[in-house]
Amino acid sequence: MKNWIIKNKLYFIGGLIGAFAGFLYWKYVGCLTGTCAITSSPVNSTIYFAFFGAILFGAFKKNTKETEANKQ
Repeated sequence: MKNWIIKNKLYFIGGLIGAFAGFLYWKYVGCLTGTCAITSSPVNSTIYFAFFGAILFGAFKKNTKETEANKQ
């Protein structure tokens, strides 16, 4: 379990940064009318930004299969 967390730490870091950014976006920009699906609720905004933060940071993860094959 610990190895899995270490291997995927960029996803976790991206998710945390994205969640924080999503909450700040809701707080300072948000949706004045309440009709926006994502930014009208702090929960929706936080989850949405956390997901895309994890995807964004995960894109920078090195592929271990290719690096192991190149070492041999």
